[in-house]
Amino acid sequence: FGSSILLKQLGLIAYCSGATAVALGFLKASGMAKVVPSEYLFGFSLVTALFALWGFANDVTNPMVSAFHTILSLDNTESALVQTAFYGGYCFMAIPAALVIKRFTYKTGVLIGLTLYSLGCLLFIPAASHVPSGPGKTGGVFALFLLAYFVMTCGLSFLETTANPYILSMGPEETATSRLNTAQAFNPLGSLCGMFVARTFVLGGLNEATESERESFFLADPAKYRSITETDLGIIRAPYAVLGFVVAVVLLGFFSARMPQTESPDKTIDLCGTVGRIARNPTYVKGVFAQMFNCSAQICCWTFIIQYGESELLLSKSAAQTFNIVAMVMFLANRFLCTYLLTFVGAGMLLAVAGLGGGGFWL
Repeated sequence: FGSSILLKQLGLIAYCSGATAVALGFLKASGMAKVVPSEYLFGFSLVTALFALWGFANDVTNPMVSAFHTILSLDNTESALVQTAFYGGYCFMAIPAALVIKRFTYKTGVLIGLTLYSLGCLLFIPAASHVPSGPGKTGGVFALFLLAYFVMTCGLSFLETTANPYILSMGPEETATSRLNTAQAFNPLGSLCGMFVARTFVLGGLNEATESERESFFLADPAKYRSITETDLGIIRAPYAVLGFVVAVVLLGFFSARMPQTESPDKTIDLCGTVGRIARNPTYVKGVFAQMFNCSAQICCWTFIIQYGESELLLSKSAAQTFNIVAMVMFLANRFLCTYLLTFVGAGMLLAVAGLGGGGFWL
């Protein structure tokens, strides 16, 4: 049974990669050469596939907050440390990644990112081999999972810091925004696959016992509690273990591929000067804050919709995750729609309309 689930998860990840490749082929046939010159198309396709790959990691992880909450009998604050560790890696490694890219090449950044990504995923294997001594008594068990998330997202930080400017550099400056929007539109494909894996193979496979029932099991039959917990932690481990091996294969592919050399010949690193320049750019500063609020809203909604569904609507975890998937489908459709609309409407106007729409739905 376990090997069957692993094969299915591997198939879904492969499907995600294949869907991205097919979509990129379609774009090539439909005039994409105007945005991506033919000499960059192969490199553009490879780097764009990374957007789907880290989308999978992001959205297979959001439901794990609820999973750890139940399995380890954590409170909401403790279980939310999953996201603290996950996005802590992004924060910690973003500037070092930028410095590495500046000093070396975009390809170097991608290789380092994929290495850390794969290593972090594979750390779930030893992390899941430890079982807590009792409900709420996680000891170092939960800390091992948090470490795995942190290492994994240090790699994702490298990938995102590298891939975005790499895509921008693959062609004329006047079409750079269109290139980046096109590449980013493939991120939700990976996200959808991650959400589906989380719903079907993780949330749908966990023991249905609640936190209080697990505490009763521990008091009445510690061996039963240990067996249930060990099985559930193994279910959490499975998608990350598969993903770790898939990312290792992608790493080998990038290592052997000839990638475009689009870096600036100037290798001078002036961190303080760069920070000073962007801090004096009011448009950039406002954009950073807008992105911060945007990401905060996404993460909060997609993380805690499961707990909301369980407590307020009496849904199962997997049923609540279905609403996450519906939201992501709408998100994916609108990414492609807005990329198209940007050819007719200014970015500021489009953002204003989207912001007013989001505020209206909230009210």
